[in-house]
Amino acid sequence: MGVGLPTLLKKAPLVGAFFMAAIWQAPVLAFCPVPSGQKMVTVRHVVDGDTLRLVDGRSVRLIGINTPEIGRKGKRSEALAETARRRLAVLVRESGGRVGLVAGRESRDKYGRTLAHVYGRSGDNLAARLLGEGLGYRVAVAPNNRLVACQRRAEQAARHAGIGLWRKPSLVAARDLRRSGFAVVSGKVSAIRRHRGAIRLEIDHSLVVSVPRSVPLSVTAGLMGKRVEVRGWVLDRSRTRGSSARGKRWLLPLGDASMLERLDS
Repeated sequence: MGVGLPTLLKKAPLVGAFFMAAIWQAPVLAFCPVPSGQKMVTVRHVVDGDTLRLVDGRSVRLIGINTPEIGRKGKRSEALAETARRRLAVLVRESGGRVGLVAGRESRDKYGRTLAHVYGRSGDNLAARLLGEGLGYRVAVAPNNRLVACQRRAEQAARHAGIGLWRKPSLVAARDLRRSGFAVVSGKVSAIRRHRGAIRLEIDHSLVVSVPRSVPLSVTAGLMGKRVEVRGWVLDRSRTRGSSARGKRWLLPLGDASMLERLDS
């Protein structure tokens, strides 16, 4: 269940004070200033740290961030999932329950949710605010990658400060992958191959990163033998019918060039 607006309005002063005084003590930084052309909408409730439900019935997925998953169907919530949801609720409350939407170039995801950049009354990009407090991971999926640079700066601020999700090492070594789902993975490029017009990077002989043709070749040039960081949704190919037994188990389709970074020179 999400955080309803009436409950949000009652509890927000206490929760807001808790965040301001106790959680991360993060510096107040402005990232991704509001553009023109936003459409103001009213929020009914906050579903989780990156999803809102509007009074008109639409679900809105914030572009640029992936927050920890709320536990459902008997599963436990991931670390800081509830914190991210409560923080987003506070930000919505501070905006008077109304937020500005700027639709992404791709306006809907496969679940039918509206994809949008979301702004508070003060003009702050809400995804960037959460990233700057370490309450989510930056993500980019082309063509909705317009704010990559400023959202990356927001995440880097939290990462350098060691707050939120960055208090403990969040990177998973490619050879240590054990489950599917979102991950920030590090390792050494052990092979580079072309496959059906795309490039496939093999990381530590364990993870295959599928780089789409839309990504410039310069992004993967010179990566052989280099350590990289890559992020996205890891797929377990052992669960796919007809998958080759000789192929690597783990596959990560790269959503945008910014999701792959070189760690050493």
